[in-house]
Amino acid sequence: MLHPALTLRLSLTLNPSHPLNPSHPLKLDVDTAWSYPRGMRKCGAAVLLCVWFSVCGVVPGRADAYHARPKLVVVLVIDQFRGDYLERYRDDFKTANGFNLFLKRGAYFTDCYYDYANTMTAPGHSTIGTGAYSDGHGIALNDWWDFKRSTTHTVTSVEDERYAIVGDPGSTEVGASPRNELASTLGDEVVLATQGRAKLFGISLKDRAAILTSGHASNGAFWLDHASGKFVTSTYWETQLPAWAQAFNASGRADEALREAGAKPGSFYEDVGKSPASVSYLLDFAKSLVVGEQMGRHDVTDVLTISISSTDILGHVVGPDAPEQRAMIDAVDVDLDGFFTWLDKHVDGGMANVWVSLTGDHGIAPVSAVAEKLGMPAASFDVKKLVGELNARLNERFSPGKKTDYMLKSELPYLTLDPRPFVKEKVSEADAEGAVAEMLPEALEATLPPVPEGVSQTRLPPRPTVRRSYTRVQMAAGQVPNTEEGRLVLHSYSANGGWYVMFAPGMYELGMVKGTNHFTPYSYDRHVPLGFYGSAFVPGTYYDRVAPVDIAATFASLLRVNQPSASVGHVLTQAIKPEAGAGAARVAPIARKKVGQ
Repeated sequence: MLHPALTLRLSLTLNPSHPLNPSHPLKLDVDTAWSYPRGMRKCGAAVLLCVWFSVCGVVPGRADAYHARPKLVVVLVIDQFRGDYLERYRDDFKTANGFNLFLKRGAYFTDCYYDYANTMTAPGHSTIGTGAYSDGHGIALNDWWDFKRSTTHTVTSVEDERYAIVGDPGSTEVGASPRNELASTLGDEVVLATQGRAKLFGISLKDRAAILTSGHASNGAFWLDHASGKFVTSTYWETQLPAWAQAFNASGRADEALREAGAKPGSFYEDVGKSPASVSYLLDFAKSLVVGEQMGRHDVTDVLTISISSTDILGHVVGPDAPEQRAMIDAVDVDLDGFFTWLDKHVDGGMANVWVSLTGDHGIAPVSAVAEKLGMPAASFDVKKLVGELNARLNERFSPGKKTDYMLKSELPYLTLDPRPFVKEKVSEADAEGAVAEMLPEALEATLPPVPEGVSQTRLPPRPTVRRSYTRVQMAAGQVPNTEEGRLVLHSYSANGGWYVMFAPGMYELGMVKGTNHFTPYSYDRHVPLGFYGSAFVPGTYYDRVAPVDIAATFASLLRVNQPSASVGHVLTQAIKPEAGAGAARVAPIARKKVGQ
């Protein structure tokens, strides 16, 4: 029994380190006073130690979307941002809250690779949002042929003619929606879990990046009208822009971006988009959204997806090794620092109540000439010539003497067949696709210059090759080799796109003469960074092999919501802080009678 003279006074003053200024230490002042008989000194000390460790061990007992822990989740995507960039240019990053937010004070994964072969923008953003691959979310290409909707042009991954563009009366673009995305996103699940109280928005220069990452239940997705540079949406969400978005479009900020980029009006997306001016332009719009919608100031967790397209618009032209791309990445670092520093002042509780993930939607190959100069067998081939050669050979086999167009305009890595002439010639899909796959290697060879005869005294230029090809029928039936590449191919399957053959050229081979591209199953196209920042994560560098699908799975687990409907990602428990009271529960032993009782 404790002595009645025992008293304990505990006075605590906590001054937590500011999340964006880690130089401030944690201050803990304890003032105690007690009196006890001489024999109870150990008891008093024990009480003090219990209180001390209880205070020091205090962390939020749980984090969930229902109780606004955190206030805001930001899913940040940088388009065409290869996984080695953060290390290659690490010495350039001088800001505290740009990339160093993840490299120095977040959980940073060095080895994040997409687990599919169709490494493109629309599939990438869908994969990040849904935690699934194309065989789960249905988005395999940026655009494809769908004769039920159009026989004259391909439809984009988000095109939806049932809706109209909102925000620019002069826009000639088609309306858009997430109709083709066949899985829910992380944001969708947060909205469902909170019964619509959580706010969900997506923004980007690109419509597909804004829409597919955020999802079906978003309060709005915003992207650029390519000509004017105004931010627009579609009637899927609203019949008119919110007042804050109208104010931004009317503010003259687009004209300022034009001047910064040295561009003329009329091609804002193409001309401003490839300059750093477009990065600050997008993030300024993000600030207007946060203030206008009071993001991070609700009694539930809000979700904002941001995709920076500028690195992709420029990267296709100059390649990953150009000084212009390095300058773009350095500019992104500075602008992110400004945005997160600003966000710290505009979310309840600041950045201590914000969680952020960082990744890319795909990597990129070097420009063929650059890689070849360094000794790699990099080669380019002409896709238009290849399609023409395939048409000629298909005519020889199925319609001799005719000039039927059996092949449609295609986007690599898919070669698309027109089913109508095959059906007319009574050729099945399996036979048609099989014929294209069989003809493909020789058809490609026929488009190349002749192989020089004799022994060469100098290194010969590399020649493009077809390593493997897969028909849609084979992919749908799972009839692919049981190999690493076979799994990547199966994850790339979608029923969208009609009849097609997917093929893998040799490494560093591009279906273009100028610039560079991404579409292969090789690591340089699948490697992207992965970083997390926030109170839930243990800072450090992690060398586990992870994937972008793990973002949705990890956030869903931490927020206590369902994983997206087709999610296949893993929860990255190695980077998550243990919660207070976590661990194996102690169970009281069953009372047993002593022998003889």
